Amino acid sequence: MPTTIIPALSRQPSDESDATPNVRQPHFECIDALQALKLAVYVPGVDASDVEITTRGPDLVVHARKAHPVRVNWQALHLESAQRDYELKLRLGHGLDFAALRAEMRDSVLHIVVPKRHSGDARVNARRVA
Repeated sequence: MPTTIIPALSRQPSDESDATPNVRQPHFECIDALQALKLAVYVPGVDASDVEITTRGPDLVVHARKAHPVRVNWQALHLESAQRDYELKLRLGHGLDFAALRAEMRDSVLHIVVPKRHSGDARVNARRVA
């Protein structure tokens, strides 16, 4: 059964008046392998200790905090988006074993492997529709 992958969850409208959000969505690649779902999330400028991965039901949320070397009171011109943290929200479905999730960081790329759940019966159940 194919897994449906929705790129991002819809965001709730915020009460904040500023037009620029505090986070941005990182670029990512997804490979649906036979035994697992493999994600490569590109988070330049982030240390491995600043990455937080959480799961809620069928959703996977990755939050990566960037180091902010610029003083808080300094105003950058056209660099505001480069200073924001990363947040990736994906709805991956219930067919994955989130408890066995593995993640590692190499060269500013977060590699996440989520194994697929194995059903008790490996046979494919065919059903006549029409």
